[in-house]
Amino acid sequence: MCKRLVALFIFVTLILSGCAQTQEPLTQPSLVPTGEGSSTPDRPETPAPHFTAIPSEDPYLEERQMMVVTGIIGWGVEDQQVVDVMGRVPRHLFVPEEYLSQAYANHPLPIGYGQTISQPYIVALMTQELGVEAGDKVLEIGTGSGYQAAVLAELGVEVFTMEIVGPLAETAEARLDALGYIHAHVRHEDGYFGWPEEAPFDAIIVTAAPDHVPQPLLQQLKVGGVMVIPVGPVGGFQELWRITRIDKETVKSESLGGVRFVPLTRSFKDE
Repeated sequence: MCKRLVALFIFVTLILSGCAQTQEPLTQPSLVPTGEGSSTPDRPETPAPHFTAIPSEDPYLEERQMMVVTGIIGWGVEDQQVVDVMGRVPRHLFVPEEYLSQAYANHPLPIGYGQTISQPYIVALMTQELGVEAGDKVLEIGTGSGYQAAVLAELGVEVFTMEIVGPLAETAEARLDALGYIHAHVRHEDGYFGWPEEAPFDAIIVTAAPDHVPQPLLQQLKVGGVMVIPVGPVGGFQELWRITRIDKETVKSESLGGVRFVPLTRSFKDE
């Protein structure tokens, strides 16, 4: 703990002097309401080549660094690659113009159609708990603004992301393309049934809450793969679960705590 505090002090000093990169502190949450573990030392030291076309003059750089310091590391996210990615992806490009002043606040924001862009801490936590590596194939249910897909793509994974709201799918796809995320593939469709022709997936992340774990998604998770999903009643708090497929017939479920997500929207096809 002392070493962590010393490191934090040094990092904050660097930020204040204008020479920092991306790091640390705040209070420990019990899992905070949102809209949308451990480090993994075996991953490659640097992510796969990237794609983000961020202007060299970034007026939000300091705000983004402070978000990482206070809302990501400060709330306990330890995976260094996830920390680095959260410091790179320009969240202000994924929020509506009227919310630009809150782009790096640690809470969800409306993006229209009753949907939200998730709280940065929750994005980082869910990404960390997936435990993905460069080259993995990941399914995301609930594209929203495309922010979570961008974070995953920055880690060097192939992202297949599904959004049931047509205008959100269209704008997210255009945004991800404009930023150069060529490994993020968007589909406008009910995500409950997943993307079977691309299965199996190394990881699945669900960024809206169903009232049960969709069996089609479990069936598309490969052995050894991880699903991170909020489950619970509409309009209330849910439980965030990390589900690992042990073998063809067995999964292991671990609670990550209480959260609050928008409900998983369905098209009510026959199941």
